[in-house]
Amino acid sequence: MKEYILSCGSTVDLTEERLAKIGVPYISYKYFVDGEEYDDNFGKSMSYKDFYNKMRQGADTKTTQINSLEYIDYFKKFLEQGKDVLHIEMSSGISGSYNSALIAQKELQTRFPNQKLVIIDSLCISSGYGMLVETLAEYKAQGMSFDDLAKKAEELKLKVIHLCTASDLTHFVKGGRISKTAGIFGSILKICPFIKTDENGALLVVKKIPGKNRVVDEIVRQMERRVDDGLEYNGKCYICNGDCIEDAQTLKRAIDARFVNLKGKIEIFNIGTTIGSHTGPSTFAVFFFGHDNT
Repeated sequence: MKEYILSCGSTVDLTEERLAKIGVPYISYKYFVDGEEYDDNFGKSMSYKDFYNKMRQGADTKTTQINSLEYIDYFKKFLEQGKDVLHIEMSSGISGSYNSALIAQKELQTRFPNQKLVIIDSLCISSGYGMLVETLAEYKAQGMSFDDLAKKAEELKLKVIHLCTASDLTHFVKGGRISKTAGIFGSILKICPFIKTDENGALLVVKKIPGKNRVVDEIVRQMERRVDDGLEYNGKCYICNGDCIEDAQTLKRAIDARFVNLKGKIEIFNIGTTIGSHTGPSTFAVFFFGHDNT
């Protein structure tokens, strides 16, 4: 079978070591803190702790999508080696980078007509995106062909469930997902939004729940409704956090208490600087394979 590359963006929010271990190269997103540009490269340019502390202190954070020329340079190095490329991109509902990758694909297909370059919109973000990519890497390691893996990616991406919340609404107000008035009253009443992704892979605030403990309970209830195999689920389950590890561990314990087959299997990761620029500190989420029935 012809050798091929499974590729992703740095917004998978796993670790660089993890991607190296499973043989998946990545292209780095970029972000800005008070106007200074950094690579989103798993905390090497700026530690996660420093990044979120700067946000707490009022630093202005912005991101930029990867442009088509950057994608051309990135993909070309694999195509020049005679390798096909299956690239899994972060949700188009969050970033325009997917469209930039499609422009690069069109250009490179004219230069390398005998090779495959397939771009897939994952509809996923953060460690949910990472969970999808890591699962696909496992199928690739088992010998799955390029075409079959592309089909598997389209199938699995619809099964990655994202359930998210935050105890600080500042950056959800800034991003326009919650109104300024709702943000003020929400902060006073300690409201936590219950968030999932919609069918386009965009973040959607479903409920506003008073109190962190209550929203954790709601996340676990919603997980019970959506997870494959019900309480017997023993598949992948990842949690990510924006420098609020205690909240992530609280959620992990709550899931452990309900899903006995997940004890010792749930993994916790950092929310990277690209996603974190928009969600801010105090955001945490869980990802698993299931079905969205609401």
